[in-house]
Amino acid sequence: MPAASPTLAAALIVRDEARCIVRCLESVRPWVDRMVVVDTGSRDETPLLARNCGAQVHHMPWPDDFSAARNHALTLADADWALVIDADEWIDAGGEALRRWCAGPPRLGAVCIHSSYDPPEGTPAGGALPEGRSWIPRLLPRGVRYAGRVHEQPDSPLSLARTGLHLGHDGYREAQAAGKRGRNEPLLRRDLQDHPGDPYLLFQLGKDAEVRGAHDAALESYGPALARAPMDAGWRHALVVRTLHCLGQCGQLETALDLAERELPAWQESPDFFFVLGNLLLDRALADPAQAVGHWLPLAGTAWERCLAIGERPDLEGSVTGRGSHLARHNLEVLRSQLARFAA
Repeated sequence: MPAASPTLAAALIVRDEARCIVRCLESVRPWVDRMVVVDTGSRDETPLLARNCGAQVHHMPWPDDFSAARNHALTLADADWALVIDADEWIDAGGEALRRWCAGPPRLGAVCIHSSYDPPEGTPAGGALPEGRSWIPRLLPRGVRYAGRVHEQPDSPLSLARTGLHLGHDGYREAQAAGKRGRNEPLLRRDLQDHPGDPYLLFQLGKDAEVRGAHDAALESYGPALARAPMDAGWRHALVVRTLHCLGQCGQLETALDLAERELPAWQESPDFFFVLGNLLLDRALADPAQAVGHWLPLAGTAWERCLAIGERPDLEGSVTGRGSHLARHNLEVLRSQLARFAA
């Protein structure tokens, strides 16, 4: 008899996700054998909506530990493979490839998560939302479990490979993020007590502060994270770009430009690096009007031209859609129109 096909389950932990749980489960249902939802204390209709979508719904008190909750969901899933997905995510592309992936050997499957953000203030209505991309291990073979109270990671020696699965994510939009603000910081600080100086935890703590607009606080974590981050860590790209951005937001332009000069050899093919560098050079021009037209603004233009020459790099951790295309092109058009006015 032919061997049975590997089983695949979706595993979710949820609380008060009535806004989006149906979207998530409807996107997942065609590709998995079952959907397991662990509710940690919803006060809305999340459990009912999940059941109506065909999910098995279980309940547990919130353990103040994301790994503990995820591991409970994985145990209940009891499948050869588990797709770990959040309620504010959905399968955007690649679902048809899941079965082929699961027919292969055990390894950790990284999926590409496309996170949308609110546009910067003053952006014309109707345009595309800014989008960041991250590759995160979410397709796990049986027996793999998580570690870490927050920003949990699979605790496994298995190799990591990228799948063809793409997830949309809107949980960073202001309307959604407001209710969860401040949730992660105490958990990250507890993890740092257990693992002092861990660069990945410091990076996540800084990112948590940055998304709240606390750029000074973010730098307090990004600085030591950058000093300790392995050069080959995939998330180091996002750390460098975010650090440069926060330095610019805090007016530390010289420090930012010094860091950019040191990091330049490593990021010759990163549109995100050159996009943020262009922004820093523009800020430097505003701070030094006497040399703006003759020095700083042309340098900013060169940085944005480099973005377009590189193009989009969705493979880079934390890359933002548009920095290798329309966002850089827009900045260049504005810059050139302003330089033409000075020359007139």
